[in-house]
Amino acid sequence: MRRLYLQIYLTFVGILLLFGLAASIAWWLIPGDEREHRSLEGMAALVGEVLPAPGSPMRELQAKVDRLAQQFNADITLRASDGAILVHAGEPLPAAPPGLTSSGWSRSPGGPMIALRLPDGRWVLARWHRHYRAFGLLGALLLLAAAIAIGAYPVVRRITGRLERLQARVDALGAGQLQARVDVEGADEVAELARSFNRAAERIERLVNAQKTVLASASHELRSPLTRMRMAIELLPGTDRPELRARLSKDIEELDALIGELLLASRLDALDQLGSTEEVDLLALLAEEGSRTGADVSGEAASIRGDPRMLRRLMRNLLENARRHAGGATVEAAVHALGAGSARLVVADRGPGVLEAERERIFEPFYRPPGAKESDGGVGLGLSLVRQVARRHDGDVRYVPREGGGSLFEVDLRSVN
Repeated sequence: MRRLYLQIYLTFVGILLLFGLAASIAWWLIPGDEREHRSLEGMAALVGEVLPAPGSPMRELQAKVDRLAQQFNADITLRASDGAILVHAGEPLPAAPPGLTSSGWSRSPGGPMIALRLPDGRWVLARWHRHYRAFGLLGALLLLAAAIAIGAYPVVRRITGRLERLQARVDALGAGQLQARVDVEGADEVAELARSFNRAAERIERLVNAQKTVLASASHELRSPLTRMRMAIELLPGTDRPELRARLSKDIEELDALIGELLLASRLDALDQLGSTEEVDLLALLAEEGSRTGADVSGEAASIRGDPRMLRRLMRNLLENARRHAGGATVEAAVHALGAGSARLVVADRGPGVLEAERERIFEPFYRPPGAKESDGGVGLGLSLVRQVARRHDGDVRYVPREGGGSLFEVDLRSVN
């Protein structure tokens, strides 16, 4: 989400600051209305009555200007009608701009100032001290923006925090945690989105569990007729079409192996964690399975804590897969210790290898590479089960093209509790 709450919050604060700046600029630039003009003209008339008439002694004029500056806490400059400075109190202020012919507001380097044109033609220029004028409206706007920003942060953080928790649950569901649900907080659109997610997740969990149950039940029920078919074939006279008998026996064995792999796949999907685990000598287990397929087994002693039946099935599937594609060449298998409680299993052959685009897809259930034939054996579940078992043991499997031609499978395994 890349800190959505910060994006929303900073956008909100930025809008407030932009509004304050625009309001300040508009306040200084937009000319006042007729009522403001009349007020300034009235103010100019009053100041004209207070100040001594033109030609009065400068000392008297200075005393009046000083008094006004003290009373209004402002810098005041009195200029003649031609713009010459007569007297000033505080910092001298610039003359009114040429386009200003009557009383009004004007800009100066130190901030906005008021220019009053007296009835006798003189100009009184006043600028309130900075802490009164410059920080008046702008300070109020900044204070308002700060208050709204502080008050808005918890609201924005709460909304985006709920979205972040919802995203985490979506990721968990995508990773296979079908029990993932999100707490419904509030009664707004985000809460409705959470309820929709929970309904969808519950439906997905029911559908997947129903599929697993049907698959496991069907696979289990198929075992009984297979057993009866095998017994019937064994009871047939040995001289009655032996080629048909051999073919049927082979088909039954393949179907029985498929059912076994389906049952194992269903069991692996249903398990949150491995049931019974024990210390497994991987090299000894590999040597046993290697003797069945005639594989050349080597390596070093390495043990991990895991499920021996699943690890045996992992090795058997890898060795059988390599034997089918080795083209009669010897399959090589080895175990390498990677440290305490971890090891790497390597199975290599000199077969045709796998195209780069297919090297991940071969681990998908029931996937067959292009050109594969039913006579090659296998149903596309073996390597999928290898990956499932490896991941149940905190590891994974990967395909590596073998130098000199062929295939090489590396399986990392770690001890589990």
